[in-house]
Amino acid sequence: MPRSLSLWLPVVAWAALIFGLSSIPSLSSGLGTWDTVLRKLAHTAEFAVLAALLWRALRNDLAALVVAIAYAATDEVHQIFVRGRHGSPVDVAIDGIGAAIGLVLVVHFRWTRIAR
Repeated sequence: MPRSLSLWLPVVAWAALIFGLSSIPSLSSGLGTWDTVLRKLAHTAEFAVLAALLWRALRNDLAALVVAIAYAATDEVHQIFVRGRHGSPVDVAIDGIGAAIGLVLVVHFRWTRIAR
């Protein structure tokens, strides 16, 4: 498998998963406040993974963060067109925080491995 494919296929697959989840009209579990908390944590985790995969492909912290946030914004625009969903700038911010957390973890583990 060509190196570029092995770097970008996981990014595209993960972005497609996010797109697919955003296409579901309602992800409500009926748990009230817990539902909201769990969905926001899921946003954070989804974009932490996306940013880590982008870093792996780009090897650039800032570029990975910018692309992850840009994808978060397009994901929220996509949700405007899904019945039962809405786009939210707050969700873009939550996704951006998730992306930043993912990159902090990547950098931490990268430096931890180098320090050994």
